[in-house]
Amino acid sequence: MVTNNTEARSPLDGVRVVDFSWIVAGPQCTRILADLGAEVVRVENESYLDSIRLGMQPPDQEPTANTSGFFNNLNRNKKSMTANLHHPGGREAVERLIRSADVVVENYSTGVFDRLGFTWEHLCELKPDIIYLSLSGYGHLGRDRSYITWGPTAQGVSGVTAMSGLPGCPPAGWGYSYLDHTAGYFGAVAVLLALVRRAADGQGQYIDLSQIETGMALCGVPMLDFQVNGRTYERIGNRSRYPATAPHNTYRCAGDDRWIAIAVETDAQWAALCDALGAAELGSDSRFHTNQGRVAAQDQLDALIEGCTSRFDARELMYLLQSRGVAAGAVQNQRDKMEADPQLEARRFYAHAGHPELGEHRFDGLPFRFSRSRWGVDRGAPLLGEHTHDLLVQLGFSDGEIGQLTAELAV
Repeated sequence: MVTNNTEARSPLDGVRVVDFSWIVAGPQCTRILADLGAEVVRVENESYLDSIRLGMQPPDQEPTANTSGFFNNLNRNKKSMTANLHHPGGREAVERLIRSADVVVENYSTGVFDRLGFTWEHLCELKPDIIYLSLSGYGHLGRDRSYITWGPTAQGVSGVTAMSGLPGCPPAGWGYSYLDHTAGYFGAVAVLLALVRRAADGQGQYIDLSQIETGMALCGVPMLDFQVNGRTYERIGNRSRYPATAPHNTYRCAGDDRWIAIAVETDAQWAALCDALGAAELGSDSRFHTNQGRVAAQDQLDALIEGCTSRFDARELMYLLQSRGVAAGAVQNQRDKMEADPQLEARRFYAHAGHPELGEHRFDGLPFRFSRSRWGVDRGAPLLGEHTHDLLVQLGFSDGEIGQLTAELAV
């Protein structure tokens, strides 16, 4: 377990979150809340399992509903309670849980939670000061509110996909569901703000979060450029247009799929780059004596630089160029980040935690450290229904009642 200031309390100690979310966006939100000390209780139904529980299984063991590494990472520190909302007893158990909670989170499509009987008005009847976050693709207002999104489709609609790629080529996209995570981050921020407000005035509130709009927040510079300068965004790959500087790109290095990013802003940096690469012929080439000339001949320049960088180890070249005052960074893959990044090691970014079926593994941590509080990864994801019995006892059900609920498949 890795924490910061282990003697301190977690910021969300004493806060209970009832988590109806699934896939990525909602669980990312509640993962942050759980890391910050909230008691997050996932409400699950064995007949409608979160697909992440079943996907991305380890190749060396028999898959179960508990052995997905992705699920383990997204749901560490949480508890699991199984309940059948279509059974009166299961619904009563969940409603008692909500009465004991501070926050309810769901990321169903618009209208689903209402149809399950949990309207905002009913949640307020159960707990008058409840905070309710509904995270959907388009939010609950407007023409498109009923549409369903996934991370990649939300990225396309928000404009993020159009920003990635090379000039004259189709959009490359981001290749991953980044907007699922971005929506989760914004959701956690919204819940924290609502908790602060409730501490001041004693009132809960309903939060309607649109995943599409969290993507638009990542398009700020192109949107501002269009508003102020009337310029339509054009894909430029890894190059720089405003200001126009060169070289400014990624270049192949020695080894399989190894690259380095280099950015030169001044003539002095250009001279230092040529010297470090042992490329006197580049430094003496009249086409590249000025930044204007280098920008005008970027295609030829990039090819010549890559002919030099391909002889170097990416990490060794990064340190060499940095020592000469040239901005450079090895393009790290996952192994680099997990095994060879001394900065992440110094920050103790990776936390260790155990899981009953997967054993102990590392988890990515939170990117901040408190001086008076702590965050932590204390355990892996819950087994399906692992905490159902204990929670039902806590909610006032007798052993006999729990036995009957179990026999009737209500929990």
